[in-house]
Amino acid sequence: MDQPQEPLTPVPDFDKSDPSFAQQVERLYKLTVYGRWLFVGCLWLTIAPLSLWGLRGEISLLQQYFTWVAVRYGLFYHPLSTFGLAFCIGMTAAVLVWQSRNILLGLPQQEKQRLEKQVYRIRQQGATHPLWKWVCD
Repeated sequence: MDQPQEPLTPVPDFDKSDPSFAQQVERLYKLTVYGRWLFVGCLWLTIAPLSLWGLRGEISLLQQYFTWVAVRYGLFYHPLSTFGLAFCIGMTAAVLVWQSRNILLGLPQQEKQRLEKQVYRIRQQGATHPLWKWVCD
């Protein structure tokens, strides 16, 4: 169950004393949040319509005679559509819980170190890094 993780090496202290470093870590965090919501949005724009299209017959039946048995039947006998909708709902819930935890409790120390290490690597690589213009510019 435990996956081997890359050991977190602390970022050199001279970078942490730089006033722009914290701002760059914050920008990278915001990019991460935007990226997760963009991914969820893409799921809802691609997978959800395809899943609902697979359930179109059951949806028309539910509009006429809504019962929970009909909902169960529709979801049980269309596993691919059910999986697609469940994936969209699950990813949305996961991002909501992740972002809510970060807002209410703050970033965990491990996440802060990961972001600092990533900013350090972006700064080392310079302008050739794909995230340079959004994080360091």
